[in-house]
Amino acid sequence: MRSTATAQDVAKLAKVSQSAVSRTFTPGASVSEDTRNRVMIAAKTLGYRPNAMARSLITRRSRIIALVMGYLENQFYPLVIQELSQKLQKQGYHVLMFISDGDETDGVLDEILQYQIDGIVIASAMLSPALARQCADSGVPVVLFNRVPDTSAFARHTTCSVTSDNFEGGRMAARLLLDRGHKRIAFLAGLEKSSTNHERERGFREVLAAEGLSVFRREVGHYDFERAAEAARAMFAGLPASRRPDAVFVANDHMAIAVMDVLRQELGLRVPEDVSVVGFDDVPQAAWGAYRLTTVVQAVGPMVDATVELLHEQMQDDAQPRNVVIPCSVVERDSVRAASPRRRKTAQT
Repeated sequence: MRSTATAQDVAKLAKVSQSAVSRTFTPGASVSEDTRNRVMIAAKTLGYRPNAMARSLITRRSRIIALVMGYLENQFYPLVIQELSQKLQKQGYHVLMFISDGDETDGVLDEILQYQIDGIVIASAMLSPALARQCADSGVPVVLFNRVPDTSAFARHTTCSVTSDNFEGGRMAARLLLDRGHKRIAFLAGLEKSSTNHERERGFREVLAAEGLSVFRREVGHYDFERAAEAARAMFAGLPASRRPDAVFVANDHMAIAVMDVLRQELGLRVPEDVSVVGFDDVPQAAWGAYRLTTVVQAVGPMVDATVELLHEQMQDDAQPRNVVIPCSVVERDSVRAASPRRRKTAQT
């Protein structure tokens, strides 16, 4: 049977004020350990549970953060959901997740705003100018996770973002493959219109161009496993060794794993002896023994920390939107061929 105990009942049994009961159940509020213990014992005795919805009517804060995802297939985003949810829950917030229809988030906006949420985090989806304006008009702060605002002036000046240094990550991938002596270097793109793909490819091409090279072959995998496999077949199948890539930079690990499966299981090519493969993200599966994928690392922890910090800033009326870029690194495993002794000697002199 549902308990009818009230905060007043708990205060009376614990011999404290009603405000002390309220502070005990308010994350971050100041209350002594003795008072907290007495309140919690009384609440357990009476079967009392605070009413979060009633408190939100008083404080005008729901303590709910909407997390909007475009897709969950990429193993990187479950890591983000876990880290972000745990961090926000420790601060007394709750995450309410929405799955958008495709890459655009506009279709779920009306539903999101019905919950009187305190903020929105958008990951693996894009923010349209119309959505940016509607959120701004509603006073709801928005933080883009691993995306940058739309090119419209309004979106750039009203929306925060946290990204990896995708541009430098692309440069790192190109430098690594060039250092290992590769000349026929291909690129397998993700979503053409996503900022992550654009920046990774831009950095990658810049380093190749500085060495007098261009992308040898290019296909698009749309950040999708099956479409990445199709792209790998188009990039390699039926070509003699002299006309196929000797290395491929793949815009994320999810697609890179598909590429490695096609190369080895369907085309009989060896990784890295015939083809080196570099991914982007460093998802847990990249370290599995079957893949041992060399990849550009996105630092999930620092990205989540920056996202939560930006949310708190934007909940303050005088905060200005800003964009945070988190450095990348490269983890080398076994999917890229080792430097030749001559190259190692040159690098050391």
